[in-house]
Amino acid sequence: MVSEKKEPGIWEGFKAFLMRGNVVDLAVAVVIGAAFTNIVNSVVKGVINPLVGAFGTKNLDHYSSCLKAPCKRDAAGEITDGIPIMWGSVLSAVLSFVITAAVVYFLMVLPMAKYLARVAAKRAEKEGTKEVMEVTELEVLKEIRDALVAQRTAPGPEGPSDERPDGRPGLP
Repeated sequence: MVSEKKEPGIWEGFKAFLMRGNVVDLAVAVVIGAAFTNIVNSVVKGVINPLVGAFGTKNLDHYSSCLKAPCKRDAAGEITDGIPIMWGSVLSAVLSFVITAAVVYFLMVLPMAKYLARVAAKRAEKEGTKEVMEVTELEVLKEIRDALVAQRTAPGPEGPSDERPDGRPGLP
């Protein structure tokens, strides 16, 4: 009787996929990232844009250049004629990205790297100490062995003895 291997079904495979730790970590990262994006966007709109606005307009989205003249705007500020290049929107997105990357690096990546380096250094120090202790113990055991061999083969008043002090024969 040949037993067939039953392949896991789609549902079992999906459950196994969801139960992997990295999927849960990724889901948490996405949720936190989405919440963090709101904070960064608020900083850009509330702090960076007004700083840039000190030199021009407060809203970076209004910075543009006209590729094909003439660019005409209506009362709402929308381009009605011409081909505009909206480089202010790109600048705003780049600033958001740089701020997000800086915050993630300086508040998350750098401290975690320092922590992991400290843990690795402590682990290496412990392993180094353990290795030194093992080497020291090994050397002590070698010295004891050498002393016993020297004691056994050392000539006494009547020459080297093959007997132990208790009268039993020694090792050949």
